[in-house]
Amino acid sequence: MTGPKTLPKGEFFMRDRNIHPPAYTKDYKTSVARSPQYAMLSLENTRSEITGPVFGHNDVDAIDNDLIKNYAKESDPIGERIIVHGRVLDENGRPVPNTLVEIWQANAGGRYRHKKDMYLAPIDPNFGGCGRTVTDEDGYYFFRTIKPGAYPWRNWVNSWRPAHIHVSVFGSGFAQRLITQLYFEGDPLIPHCPIVKTIPDQDAINRLVAALDLNATVPLDTIAYKFDIVLRGRRSTLFENRLEGN
Repeated sequence: MTGPKTLPKGEFFMRDRNIHPPAYTKDYKTSVARSPQYAMLSLENTRSEITGPVFGHNDVDAIDNDLIKNYAKESDPIGERIIVHGRVLDENGRPVPNTLVEIWQANAGGRYRHKKDMYLAPIDPNFGGCGRTVTDEDGYYFFRTIKPGAYPWRNWVNSWRPAHIHVSVFGSGFAQRLITQLYFEGDPLIPHCPIVKTIPDQDAINRLVAALDLNATVPLDTIAYKFDIVLRGRRSTLFENRLEGN
């Protein structure tokens, strides 16, 4: 019998459109411009979609996954110290090893290190807000960072984004590429977010929420959250507010 890590590559599963949120949602104003104007096409997977790219541990620095240290100049950044960890799995629940995982986020005040972010919260000179790592043979990844703050955005008069971290996963092939967001268990802003509210399936929303993980917490130091990422399939992690490449 072929082992779980040596199964031959084949086409990825067809997407399940029954749980997709609508592309256009009136309360999510920017979905107007982002909505497709024509019917989507379904194409067969070719070799280029089910293979590559390939990354190795030599492509990342030793502290790239430590956002508390990787940009610090004079001291650690300000804010709640957290660990975000979990596994990257494929549509059959098998680990996806040696795949690049990247994150980017706002600082503890809710501001990004970006010239177009004009929110009133200050820039933290010791926090860059970006990190990356490569999963191990069991598909495991690990980041240490600062919990991001909520921030207002120009959707309606009083729209706020919950605390969240953006996540990019390359997977084992181009068709598995996923860019998503993770939220944090217990955040009262999650059910009020216009982007989150476009998702019609509560189970799908729950899969975007990182669970508090006291077993991985470092006492007197760092709170941990667990966030598993599933690429494609019926239990796939959403691409922000839709099932990308599913």
